[in-house]
Amino acid sequence: MVSRGRTFDTVVVANRLPVDREVDAQGQTHWRTSPGGLVTAMDSVMRHRGGAWVGWVGDTGEAPEPFEGDSGMHLYPVALGAAEVEEFYEGFSNATLWPIYHDVIVPPTFHRRWWATYEAVNRRFAEVTAGVAAEGATVWVHDYQLQLVPALLRDLRPDLRIGWFDHIPFPPVELFGQLPWREELLRGLLGADFLGFQRTTDAGNFIRACRQLLGTTSKGEVIRWEGADDDLLGAAPRTVRAAAVPISIDAADLEQLAKTPAVQQRAAEIRASLGDPETVLLGVDRLDYTKGIRHRLRAVAELLDDGEIAPPQVTLVQVATPSRERVAAYQELRHQIDGMVGRINGDYSGIGHAAVHYLHQSYPREEMAALFQAADVMLVTPLRDGMNLVAKEYVACRHDLGGALVLSEFTGAAHELRQAYLCNPHDIVGLKRRILLAMRDDPEQKRRRMQAMRRRVFSHDVEAWARRYLDALAMAPERPQRRSGDGRKD
Repeated sequence: MVSRGRTFDTVVVANRLPVDREVDAQGQTHWRTSPGGLVTAMDSVMRHRGGAWVGWVGDTGEAPEPFEGDSGMHLYPVALGAAEVEEFYEGFSNATLWPIYHDVIVPPTFHRRWWATYEAVNRRFAEVTAGVAAEGATVWVHDYQLQLVPALLRDLRPDLRIGWFDHIPFPPVELFGQLPWREELLRGLLGADFLGFQRTTDAGNFIRACRQLLGTTSKGEVIRWEGADDDLLGAAPRTVRAAAVPISIDAADLEQLAKTPAVQQRAAEIRASLGDPETVLLGVDRLDYTKGIRHRLRAVAELLDDGEIAPPQVTLVQVATPSRERVAAYQELRHQIDGMVGRINGDYSGIGHAAVHYLHQSYPREEMAALFQAADVMLVTPLRDGMNLVAKEYVACRHDLGGALVLSEFTGAAHELRQAYLCNPHDIVGLKRRILLAMRDDPEQKRRRMQAMRRRVFSHDVEAWARRYLDALAMAPERPQRRSGDGRKD
């Protein structure tokens, strides 16, 4: 167990710290806030609560000493070596678990060495966390990279109240059951008091997996696990709750940013730089095969071929943030998308009027808010997504009630934003129809849709999500044991 003196009543544990290291020309190290949905959501939540955040800094080698981030969070780095990054993160997390949890869009890869490294890294995270958490602290573990941490941490610190939140879909047992280490993962998660998921379906999938693969019993959201002698938690019974608590965004902060004169001016500049088209279509995604970018490009290409749209009147801006660039499936995806964009522009663009503007880079929040303001139709068309906060960010930025959202029914967001132009991205003909409807629908109808979605996003913002999750964790059925004075379990 790692102990570095100070302890905290609230500890967030995630694969990455909420910052990236930057070294300037003088060799000085600076830390800037990382992009990404988890960091964006948790930063605004923890800014008002304080506490500690345990995670990897993104570099290999020794971990830096703990330090304080801009938001007042105390950051505790976990070290990962080059081989561990390859086997734990790129390997087991993103080439084994990610495909299984996303409908096996690409085949998963199983390596026992990857699993052993996943176990070792999860144990290291648990040990660092155990040394940072105060007596009886609340620990909030995040996502699929750390599914063993709840049980490992409970073995080290049974006094803690432990929650885990799943930011991605949890697969049906027919897919989850393919994993050779399926029982170990379930046992790891059952070390938590409360397990939060994006959708009711995801929580139900987890409960069914526990029932079929571990022999647990359940009543509604509550799971009863009798334990096993070979388990970290021993044979003692445990009661765990699993429920849907969909994540959200800091809608008010994003709206305020979108209203600033600088962002509104930048939005006008973006439209002007595109040639002042009648309709700007926008896609913003990580470059990931789950995001449906290829399907979206195919639909746009067919609309161009059908003569339904044409530059300069209509153009698509596709932002694809680089992601997992050392993983083979992502390298192949980038090659395919580069080729598709090239063919579309070669076939349909005119001089000075591109059919598709493809941007393979990340942008600051201000630029994204301007892009959302500039876009007439937002295309959010993943094949499978836990939530997709981009959809909510677009809605939050449209304080003018302009714009239209085309949203995949296979996102968690679709369960909340029912007034979007919902689509099945696998159905290219249907996707084309929804894009055209979003472009051509009655303006007043589009305003009513946007107004209804904004009510939902603002009434269920990130602060409401955090309160709901932490309240559920505090009321979870399993009461943590307390440590006796000599550090032994009572």
